[in-house]
Order: sequence, then C-alpha cells, then structure tokens
Amino acid sequence: MSVLELIKMSAKQELEKLRNMRAELEEESNSLEEQQCSLENTVDSLEEKIIIEELKIEKAAIEELKNRNKAAKDSIAKLKSKKKKLEIKLENAGYDQEESPPKNQEEASEPEENEEIGEGGVVVTAIDGEAFEEQVGISAEDSPKQEKRKRRFF
Repeated sequence: MSVLELIKMSAKQELEKLRNMRAELEEESNSLEEQQCSLENTVDSLEEKIIIEELKIEKAAIEELKNRNKAAKDSIAKLKSKKKKLEIKLENAGYDQEESPPKNQEEASEPEENEEIGEGGVVVTAIDGEAFEEQVGISAEDSPKQEKRKRRFF
C-alpha cells in the first residue's frame, strides 16, 4: 500500500468516526431537546395549577369577606331599626322631653310633697306601684316592693 492509500484509508476511518460521533451528539441533542420541552410543559402546567389554586384561595377569601360584610351590614341595619323603634318608643312615652327648670330659687330649694332631694342634687320621686307599672311595663307583683321610686338626674 502506498502512503496515499494509507492516508485515504485513515481519513475515511477518521471521517466515519466523526460522522458516528456527530450522529451520537445529534441523538443526544434531540433527547435533551425533548427532555427540555417536557420539563417546560411540566413547569407551565405546575405554574397554571398554582395560579388556579391562588385564584381559588383569593375567591374564597373574597367570598368570606363578602359574607362578613353582609353579616355586619345586616347587624347594622337591625341595630338601626331597633334604635329607631326605641327612639319612637321613647318619644311616645314622653321620656325624651326634659323638664323645665324651676322659675325661682324657692321652688328649687323646696322639694314637692312626693319628692326628696338626695346626694348630688338627685331628685327622687315616689310613685305608687300601679303608676310604675304603666311607665316601665313591670307589674307591682313582679317587683319585690309595692312602692317604686323614680329618680331624675340633673
């Protein structure tokens, strides 16, 4: 064999080795690209699931807040209604009108027959059991004493 034939043969072998190596690397490259694509899809899927879970959590939190706010609004509405009813009841009972102060000092210093001046300028008025029952809605039998006293603070 001639040197030229040996070089050709060696070059052919080298070329075949290089082609085989290239084929193996292309195969590995394709496998890696498939693996990368698969992992990207898995990551995208997991990110989507996380977003869906976060959306569910946010929706649940919003729903809970809506329910709490609705309950608070209902409670406020009930309290306003009760307040209005009590104000009307108070107005109808005449308790919301203040008594006018005495016209002269003599009237202020002398208590009426059924009134007593207590500590700190408190006027205590005696009311019989029946009158007390009409004003407060409690019968004389329900109370431990027959006679009740009405207190006014000035």
